[in-house]
This record gives sequence, C-alpha cells and structure tokens, in this order.
Amino acid sequence: MNIILLGPPGAGKGTQAKKIAAKYSLPHISTGDMFRETAASGSELGKQLQSYMSAGKLVPDELVIAAVKERLLKKDCAAGFLLDGFPRTLPQAAALDKALAEAGKKIEKVISLTVDEEEIVKRLSSRRVCLSCGATYNLAGQMPAKEGVCDTCSGKVIQRADDNENTIRKRMSVYREQTSPLIKYYTDNRVLREVNGMLSVEEVFKKICEAIQG
Repeated sequence: MNIILLGPPGAGKGTQAKKIAAKYSLPHISTGDMFRETAASGSELGKQLQSYMSAGKLVPDELVIAAVKERLLKKDCAAGFLLDGFPRTLPQAAALDKALAEAGKKIEKVISLTVDEEEIVKRLSSRRVCLSCGATYNLAGQMPAKEGVCDTCSGKVIQRADDNENTIRKRMSVYREQTSPLIKYYTDNRVLREVNGMLSVEEVFKKICEAIQG
C-alpha cells in the first residue's frame, strides 16, 4: 500500500503517521528525516542537500524529488510506504507519479487531515518540542514530568520560534495555497480521502484506517 498523508502544520500528521506505519508495517518517510539521512550519507546528492540546509535555504524541487526517488528505491519500500510532508506542490505530485509509474507503482490512498485554523493556532502556540529527540508536548496537559526536561531523553524542551500566532497563520496561508491544487489533483485521481482531524487521536486513527481499507 502506497499512502500519502496530507494536513496543515499541527494537524497531528506525525502522531498519526507513526500509528499508520506500525499497523500496516510501512516505512514512515518524512521529508525532514529523509533529508537529514541523505545529507549524512556523504553522497553527491547528500552534499547538495546539505549545502541548502546549512544555509537555511529552501531545497529546490529537483533535489527534493531526487531524494524521494532514491529513498523509495530502498528495499523496505518494496511492499509499500507512507509519505509524510511530500508532495507539497502540484509539480512535486506530478513528478512523484511519473517516478512511481516508471517503477510500476502508483499512489493508492491520499489521506487529508482537515483541521480548523483556530484549532491549529491553539495547538501550535501551546506546543513544546524536545531539542534532542523531537518529542512533542503541549501546555494543555501533556507536558513532561519535569519542567523543561524531556521524559524520553532528558533533552531540553522549548517552544519553537515559529510556533507563534503570526507565523502560524502565514504557514497556514502557504499551506492552503500549495495544497488546494493537490486536493483537486488527488480527488480527480480518485484516491483522496478526507478525515476530520478535530476528533480525538484514537478517533482520527480509526477514521484513517477506515479510509485506507475502504
């Protein structure tokens, strides 16, 4: 099963991706993790990615697509994969479909998590993240046992600089701009399923499983 998980920042994609990957025995491929792995590999592509990442620049589409294609050729993707954070734009979606078609594969399900913007602002502005392992916490009752210290790795727990209302609303605006064409593209391809991301974590997961199996 080849699946794409779409959703705005703060929709709970990371949490749901882990649950989907575990239930269906799929590798969870997030572009952030993939970029870091490729950059650390020392390959020519890795060096190019590293140069953009080190400079804090946006990685060009051609490099993003090359990195995704390279990752999808690995053995653990033979029986399927879960893409999280890619594609972000229509050209990336078209390039992904072309690359998969060349390998005799296709995207079978696209799950789009829908969450109200005010809820996103509320979630992200109260989010806290571990600098070391990336574990996430929330001021609404999901904080580490010891203030500022990660329960998992004892790393430092902070509020990310971009988790403030103005930046969150800008990110939402960019997401809507980039994603509306994707929603139409995958709807036209008859693979898109929308899931209400405002429900509880378990309810959202149940609806996702129904969409995948339906």
